[in-house]
This record gives sequence, structure tokens and C-alpha cells, in this order.
Amino acid sequence: MAVTVRKNFPVSGLSCASCAANVEKTLSSQPGVKSASVNFASSTVWVEYNPEDTTPTGLRNVVQSSGYDIITDEEEAGKQSEVTLRESEILKRKTIGAALLTIPIVILGMFLMDFPYANWIMLIMATPVVFWFGRNFFVNAFKQLKHGSTNMDTLVALSTGIAYFFSLINTVFPHLLMTADGHPPVYFEASAVIIVFILLGKLLEERAKSSTTSAIKKLMGLQPDSVTFVSEDGTEAIMAVSSVQPGDLLRVKPGERVPVDGEITHGASFVDESSITGEPMAVEKLPGNKVFAGTINQKGSFVLKARKVGSETLLARIILMVQEAQGSKPPVQKLVDKIASVFVPVVIGLSILTFAIWMLLGGTQSLPQALLAMVSVLIIACPCALGLATPTAIMVGIGKGAEHGILIKDADGLELSHRINAIVLDKTGTITMGKPTVTDWIWQTEDLSLVKQIILSIESQSEHPLASAIATSLNGEGTEIILINDFQSITGRGLIATFDGEKYNIGNELLMRDAGIILSPEEMLKAYELQEQAKTVIFVARNGKIQVIIAIADQIKPTSVIAIEHLRSKGIEIHMLTGDNEHTAASIANQTGITKYKAGFLPKDKAVYIQALQKEGKVVAMVGDGINDSLAMAQADVSVAMGNGSDIAMDVAKMTIVSSNLDSISSAIELSKQTIRTIKQNLFWAFIYNLIGIPIAAGILYPFTGFMLNPMIAGGAMALSSVSVVSNSLRLKFKKMSVNP
Repeated sequence: MAVTVRKNFPVSGLSCASCAANVEKTLSSQPGVKSASVNFASSTVWVEYNPEDTTPTGLRNVVQSSGYDIITDEEEAGKQSEVTLRESEILKRKTIGAALLTIPIVILGMFLMDFPYANWIMLIMATPVVFWFGRNFFVNAFKQLKHGSTNMDTLVALSTGIAYFFSLINTVFPHLLMTADGHPPVYFEASAVIIVFILLGKLLEERAKSSTTSAIKKLMGLQPDSVTFVSEDGTEAIMAVSSVQPGDLLRVKPGERVPVDGEITHGASFVDESSITGEPMAVEKLPGNKVFAGTINQKGSFVLKARKVGSETLLARIILMVQEAQGSKPPVQKLVDKIASVFVPVVIGLSILTFAIWMLLGGTQSLPQALLAMVSVLIIACPCALGLATPTAIMVGIGKGAEHGILIKDADGLELSHRINAIVLDKTGTITMGKPTVTDWIWQTEDLSLVKQIILSIESQSEHPLASAIATSLNGEGTEIILINDFQSITGRGLIATFDGEKYNIGNELLMRDAGIILSPEEMLKAYELQEQAKTVIFVARNGKIQVIIAIADQIKPTSVIAIEHLRSKGIEIHMLTGDNEHTAASIANQTGITKYKAGFLPKDKAVYIQALQKEGKVVAMVGDGINDSLAMAQADVSVAMGNGSDIAMDVAKMTIVSSNLDSISSAIELSKQTIRTIKQNLFWAFIYNLIGIPIAAGILYPFTGFMLNPMIAGGAMALSSVSVVSNSLRLKFKKMSVNP
């Protein structure tokens, strides 16, 4: 089976949704291309192709042959933001220049029609507006014509061209179509104003669209350009972050951003991870703790060993995931794309039909009226609003999620999330912390300091997770290690060692029994109570006498209980599936208020369970963090991975909660609702605008009210429609993702 690659390329030459559909169709028809998805709002295309059958250069050639262009050179693509900024400045100058010439044209055409040589003056001033400042519309329309396709530029070129040349003929031959008031009809002001309004609309649209990608820009700005490299002899030097290799030692000073993913080797600090996790509280970092690129070191200085660099860092993966998600399309967009692909030809057909009807029924002024109506129809029916309706909302929604530590992998996941009515939770690492920690120390001796030192010294020599939990707890108290003798590790039982001639047994009840140590009824009762709370009990004995009982558990996350309550308040069924035993599962379920749970489940059992829920008509989300959850996550309608889990779980998931806070799922569902609501609003206004605008532009009100839509107003309305759709999408940024019902 051929291995395909998926790459994102910037696209130039897009002026409307029809252009996006043309590029998509061109690329998809090429041998070796599995899929192509153009995002009109971001002017990018994701292409999945077989490198054995085609190359980026080949893809670029075929796109160029259709009148557009894609940037396949990585260095050139990296400078795309500079190119976009430069093009925006050019557009701004064109808009200002066209407006300065158009204002006197409007004054002459609307108020000073009897001014000597008014038509000739307007001709002279309108010519550069239409054919210099507006030349791109004609150039692009001609390119499309050569390839047998159409787009928004076709509509603009046709409408302004018809208005201009009709006026030119009446200026040069004024007696051909003289009206009753003695003025030959000219529409230089209409053609010029249309160009100005469309240029202004594109300028506002570009600025608004750039705001939809602000999340990506923020993420890209998180990584520093340079780092402080620490050599083996301790000397330090400044170097480019791009030259860092795994294993390098780097110093991070107070206030600096962490340059790469790594592990602290020396020093300690508090690190602000809000840019990655969305959590506002700074996290304490000690030697051995992981730190991530893009996070901010607050006070202390520390040295880290680089583990992941470049595209392998968590920040780089987040940026890539957000870019891919913003370029993806929900099912509703596929219908819009089909409409956009035939929209311009249909509009041209309607404009010709409008012209013909007016010529037949327009009476003595049929030709001027027919031309006005035809031009108005061509202008007002812009497909831009239709093309921007869905992608701008998706881009803002996914970007907002990323800023709050919710990474949405594709638009399908975002669209489905608001319909979730059943959530299946894994236990370990999802509801619980995912690692054992000491919860109770029940002391039976007054010699605490020495016993703590001995316990730490013995447990530090074991690699068992429970030993690590005990050692971590004692290290946090500042306990020191002392020299012990005769260390033994007994599998399934515990540890034995001696100190100063005294024998210490640290382990479970079986180890105590094997050593002949008798537990008192009080000690047995306490151990039983702890086990009822799903805690593992460890006994520490000195010379056969119990010194302390230690309880260890995988604790429930502080946010899990309230998060589950928030989800339940939304009418969502909560299920817990775990491979752990019934006793532990029941305890966790009881503490979190979950009534539907299953214990002892293998990975395939979880997938079957989800399938059964789906057969009941449920839209199911699976939340997990491990490799064992990946099968169930693939089966679910919406899969959610915890950020502290395995890479495989995150690869399978449609959504990743970077902070591993379950309450973020409620936020994600609310974000989904807001985004889908915005898409529906955008599509409604885009469709209703054309459904109402086109008949009015064609003159349907004229027989009843005598009203004919001026092409200038049509041009302004067209520009306003696109800006209003993008502005409505940007409103998403300021809405709260409330998790409360």
C-alpha cells in the first residue's frame, strides 16, 4: 500500500468560494492526489498525495495552469505573512486612489449633470479607476475564461465593464440613446463606485480574516528565537533555537520562555503553562519534572535537558493540529461548496435573463433599464459571503479552543460535540491522577524522624511504583537518606532491610504473615477501612512490631467531581469503564456520583460497550488517556484524549484536553454549540441576502413601487455582506465558554 503525505500550502489568487472550489477540483483530479481541501478564509490548501505519483512542483504547475498559484517552497511559504502584508498595503493604496478619483465622478454624475463636458471629465477619471485600480478583476476574469471557469472577478469585470462601455458609447455618440430630459444615460459613477466598494470590502474582509488566525499567530510567537546553551564544563553561550539537539543542556532564566520540551536537571521554579494548558495557575517545577516549549519561567533559574526539539515539541504539534483543524470542513460545508461551484454561472444566467425580460417589457427606456438591472444582479450576487460563512466560524472556534487548552483535531469533532448525550470515561488518568500517591500515614511510634529516614532509604532502592510514591512523599518533607544493610526485594510482597542491628519489613499483609508478624485487631480494622476506600495498604514493621500503616491510592483529580456534575446537569449520561477491580471501581464511582460503571474491562470490551450505546441512538464521546483506550476512542462518535496521556491516544482523538482537566469537556461542548450557532447564522444571512437581493436587483419591485436598485448600492451591499459574515464569526472570540448549566 502506497504511503501518502499530507501537506499544507498557501494559495494565491482566491477571490471567492468559487475560486476555492476550482482549485480543489483541479488538485483532486490529478493522479496521485488522494484528497484536497481549500480553506478560502485562510487561503491555504491541505493536499494528501502519493509522492511516487506526483510532487509539490507538479501540483503547483497544474494549479498555475488553472489561473491560481500555490506556494510549495518552504522558505517562500515562511515569508507568506510578509507577502500578505505587502499585498494588503497595495490594496489599501488602490482603495484610497480609486476613492479620490471616484468622489468627483459621483458629484458630477449625481448633482452636476449639466456641467460642461461632464461626461468627458467622468470618462477620463473613471478610466483609471476601472482599468488601473480595478485591473486585477479583469485580469483574473480573463484567466478564468481561458480555463473555462468563472469566479467573483468574472461578475465584477462583467458588471463594471458593461456599465463603462455603455457609458463610453453614449459619451462618444451622445445622440444614439438620448433620454427625454436630453441627457444620454451614462453610468461612469456606477462603474467607479462599484470598484471602490469592492476594493474597500476586500480590504475590510482581509483584515477581518487575519483576525480569525490570531490564535495560530499567538502560538507561533511563543517559541523564542535564541537559547542559552550550557556546555559540559559549565560555560554558557547564546545559540539559535533551531540548532538545539536532543540531549543538549539549556539554561532558562527568570521571565524567559522555555525553548524546547525537556526535563529539569538543576534548579527549580514556577512555570506559567497557561499558553499550553489554558490553566491560569503557575506550576512548580523541580529536578526530574517535564517542561514544555512556549511556557514561561517565572522566578527561578533552571537547567533542562532537551528531549524533543523542532517539530517534535508539544507546541509544534499543537500548532500543526490547530492548522489542520482550521483547514478541515464540517459536513455542512460540503453542501455549500457544491452550491458555490455553480453559483457564478447561475448568476450570469440570471443576469442575462433579467436583461432579456427588461428588453421585452421595459418600454421606451428598455435598454438603460435592462443594463442597470443586469449590472445590479451581477454585482449583488457575490459568493464571498457564502464561502466565508463556515470556514471563518470554524477557524475562530478552533483557535479559541486552542487558547483555552482544548485542541480540536477536525471540524467534524467540533460539529458533533454539541450533540453528545453520553460520555464514557476511563478511570485511570482520566478521572484519577493516573499515578499512586500517599494519602495516609497512621503512626504507631513516636520515633518518627528515624523511621522516616529508614523508610526513605529502603524505598529509594526499589523501582516499584508504590515505593516511588512513598519516596516522593518523604522527599517532599525534606527527609534525608541514611545507609542501610541487607536490602532484599521480595516480588509480590515488599522489601526487607536492616539498620543498626534492627530488622525492617515494608510491604503488604502477605509479607507480614510470612515474617510471622501478627497484626492487632485495631490494625486489621484500620487496614480494612482503607481498602474499602480503594487504597493500597503498606505496613512498616521494626523487629516484628508495626511502626506505621501507609495508605496509597490513585487519587481522584480535584476537578473531576464538579466536572462530572456539570456534564450531568447538561443531560449527558456518564459511564465509567475500567480494567481495575470491582472494589476500586465501585469506590471511585461512589465518590464521583457515577451510577453506571463497569470493572474488569479489556480494551475490546470498552469498544463493544460504546457500540451498544450507539445502537440505542446515543451520540457517544469516549474520554481516555492510554493506549488501551485507543480502540474505544476510535469507535466513539467523538474521542477526547487527556493531554498527559499517550501519543497514540492523542493521535486517535478528535479532541485533546491539554490540561487533562475534565471540566474542559463542558467548555468544549459549549464552544461547539456557539460555533455551530454562528455557522447557521452566517449561512442564513448569506443565503437570505442572495435570495432577497437578486430579485430586487433584477427589478421585481419596479412594477409595484417604481424602485430600481442602483448598481452603486448593490456594490456597497455586496461588500458589506462579506464583512458582516466575518465580523459575526469574530464575535465568537468574546463569548464565554461557561461550563455551568
